[in-house]
Amino acid sequence: MPAAVSMRYIGPIQTHGGASADLSMSFNQEFDEHSAWRQAHEAKLAALAEWLLARDLLDAGVRERLDRLREQLRSDKVMVAFVAEFSRGKSELINAVFFAGYGRRIMPASAGRTTMCPTELGYDAEVPPCLRLLPIETRLQPQSLLEWRSAPDQWERIDLDVNDPQQLARAIEKVAEVRHVSQDEARALGFWHDDAPEDNPLPGPDGLLEVPRWRHALINMAHPLLKQGLVILDTPGLNAIGAEPELTVSLLPQAHAVVFILAADAGVSKSDLAMWREHLAPVAERHDSRLVVLNKIDTLWDELSTPAYIEAQIQRQREDSAQVLGLQPQQVIAVSAQKGLLAKVRNDAALLRESRLSDLETALAEDVLGQRRAILEAGVVASLQTLRAEVGQQLHARTRELVEQVQELEALRGKNGTVIRQMRLRIEQEQAEFDSSGARIQAVRSVHLKLLKEVFALLGSNHLKAEMAQFAAALKQPGIKLGVKRVYTEAFDRLRTGLRLAQQKAQEVQDMLGGTFRELNAEFGFALQLPDRMYLERFADELDLIERNHLQYLGLTNVFRLAQPEFADRLAKAVVSRLKTVYESASNEVELWNKSAAAQLDSQLRERRKNFARRIEAVHRIQQAAGGLDERLGELQQRLQQLEGERDAFLALTAQVPEAAAAQAVPLGASSDWPGAPSVAAGAAADGVADAS
Repeated sequence: MPAAVSMRYIGPIQTHGGASADLSMSFNQEFDEHSAWRQAHEAKLAALAEWLLARDLLDAGVRERLDRLREQLRSDKVMVAFVAEFSRGKSELINAVFFAGYGRRIMPASAGRTTMCPTELGYDAEVPPCLRLLPIETRLQPQSLLEWRSAPDQWERIDLDVNDPQQLARAIEKVAEVRHVSQDEARALGFWHDDAPEDNPLPGPDGLLEVPRWRHALINMAHPLLKQGLVILDTPGLNAIGAEPELTVSLLPQAHAVVFILAADAGVSKSDLAMWREHLAPVAERHDSRLVVLNKIDTLWDELSTPAYIEAQIQRQREDSAQVLGLQPQQVIAVSAQKGLLAKVRNDAALLRESRLSDLETALAEDVLGQRRAILEAGVVASLQTLRAEVGQQLHARTRELVEQVQELEALRGKNGTVIRQMRLRIEQEQAEFDSSGARIQAVRSVHLKLLKEVFALLGSNHLKAEMAQFAAALKQPGIKLGVKRVYTEAFDRLRTGLRLAQQKAQEVQDMLGGTFRELNAEFGFALQLPDRMYLERFADELDLIERNHLQYLGLTNVFRLAQPEFADRLAKAVVSRLKTVYESASNEVELWNKSAAAQLDSQLRERRKNFARRIEAVHRIQQAAGGLDERLGELQQRLQQLEGERDAFLALTAQVPEAAAAQAVPLGASSDWPGAPSVAAGAAADGVADAS
């Protein structure tokens, strides 16, 4: 493969004449577009943040919302997991879809067992290209996989040269390495079960058993797709995947797509069905995230059979497989990964069509990336709608105060010095009364923060740990755990009860703050508006999904594994680890709500104090010079025009990120949440704006 690989992997292979043969790279092309879309909108959000900062509109709540949105777009990952029993052509399929540009196999795909440990391929710019391997012996220790990830010195590391396909392939072959151990050691590592002899590995002539050398592998390389956020998860067979609960209860459920591979000549075997039911079917209610691939259709190609007969065989296998798995036939995609890879390397368009690899690539591009973009775009639109409301409130408050100043100064025309002095005294008195209200506002904040602390406590790690302590203790009990499903149900019922209580307290906070905002709006003419309701119910839905995943995992195959304290401990850690992410997300949502609400109050308090200073300064200038009134009115009119322009510019900026937001967002000043929002024409005379307050 030429060194150009390091510059840009484009998928289509270069022919000898230098022309690019566009050999059906649907997923690669779509992923490029997806990445470009993310980068473009992240850049637009960055420009929006700079624009707001320059106009003193980037308060803490708006900044937090924009930062989170930008980070989501910048670091968004798309994980595609490939799951299959041994010898289904899984690694070959990964080579064909993602690595054909190297002109050879990168993932080991020889006959027999190749991927012996779960392997993740991704990109981290802070880590040099390397292969990291976690020794299988770490299963004998209590730490979870997540904890081992933060201990890089415990992994064996091999540097990778992404410009040398041969070195790259040789290094990655290490994921297929095995060890030969005694029966006792195999039992301790989770590869021997006295109660399930059919699942145990066969002893060799020396009586030793073959087990994977590595527990987990991480490949970090600057492949363009990986740099753009793609993560590929290559998993081993049923016995190995079942022994690592974090795979089933954490990694696989969080994958955006799972490609389940069968062999066309065998259909759905007993072990295939067990893997589907225990590890994939729990989240198969999201059918669109599950792709079943009937691989090796080239084994059905027979020169003694007609094309029609071969096609009928393939269709029959698709229908039979779909029926066994409870899917529709169109959800089973028939391909030949080996012929597809060969076709791409040789630039053989006819063979590529016969391999049907493009069917899978199209499904990945349309179903996975299409849905992912739709989810991201919906999040951007929703966040921008909230942001438009928050910034719109600031613009509205500024405009209204300018209008009030125009009215106030216009009333001074033709008045003598005594009237002007009286107005200054009145403004100073209003300022004093406003400053004295600070103690009341601080008292409200204290109650607000006290209630919020109760919400955060219910969503904190200490509360989660306490609620799951009984669950973890029950799992660690030795022996067969016939009541384990009841233990799960009771634990998740407690968690759901806690979430409901957190939602109730969050609603109390919202109701209390809503009343305070209404009082301040009425008393001081503020334009405070509560952020959207804290919606914690959706996290209860995530708890339900996690519970269903785990309960399905507790099938007959894993009953005997659960009898082992080490395995049960790893399962408990995997459950708690995944729950932590849910609770952290819930806490983050409450924190963002709080920042948005507090930032509004801080912003309008700050603006009101500035406004008092500007009003006193204006009256002082009028006292000092006869022409001061007209001069100040002219400045106010100019500022009103600037605000009108800023309003239009803000609408335009937010409508671009993304374009769909323009059609869905509420126009500034048009919401019923902003009663009496002013609409000041650019060149309106001072006496023509009095009705806009």
